[in-house]
Amino acid sequence: MNRSEPIVRRKLSDEVFARLKRLITSGELQPGDDMPSERELMERFEVGRPAIREAMQALSNMGLVAISHGERAKVLQLTAKSIIKQVDGAAKIILSSSRDTLEHLKTARIFFERGMVREAAEKATSEDVQLLKATVAEQRAARGDSEAFISADMKFHTQIASISGNPIYVAVSEATLGWLKEYHTEMLIWTGKEKYTLTEHEEIIDRIEHGDADGAEKAMIKHLERSRALYVMNSEK
Repeated sequence: MNRSEPIVRRKLSDEVFARLKRLITSGELQPGDDMPSERELMERFEVGRPAIREAMQALSNMGLVAISHGERAKVLQLTAKSIIKQVDGAAKIILSSSRDTLEHLKTARIFFERGMVREAAEKATSEDVQLLKATVAEQRAARGDSEAFISADMKFHTQIASISGNPIYVAVSEATLGWLKEYHTEMLIWTGKEKYTLTEHEEIIDRIEHGDADGAEKAMIKHLERSRALYVMNSEK
């Protein structure tokens, strides 16, 4: 057997990371617990400060710990939102460099939201409907203020996802809307298209309130197909 198979030695920080991650995933360290201090970890693993800091940063990037200057890192509760947030930076880079990827995301959003609004129509309580109406009122009051108007728009769509009671749906909705927000142009404001958005949101609420899943889906598709043109690459603005 002549093939060479060298064993690659792991970086110290990788080994420290693996051990710290095991402390968390095994339950030895619980959400809300303070991580051991840098000094304690240096003594425990017999490594230098750089290896500890690299390992802690890697844990932070995974959403396993929160690092605050001057305080001990804290173990975080892993959630659907924190897991999806790990790809946030990479997703924005991919979107900024590819028009096709932005178009794919718009299409994926429509596919996702048409299912969400059907579920909302089947599950919404009167309280859910009132919250949606309050958000549209908030959005109407923000006409002329693109930042506030778009923020209320994102809130409206996330509320629809939350009616499902599934935190993964909410996390996906928030992430998708957050990635798209960077490409939402102010054409919404200076072309007067705010009124179309408000009318379409009211149509969607009406169908949800009446438990009309088919009608809600049609209203959502109409709304998103019209508004998708408002999301463009920065180079096209």
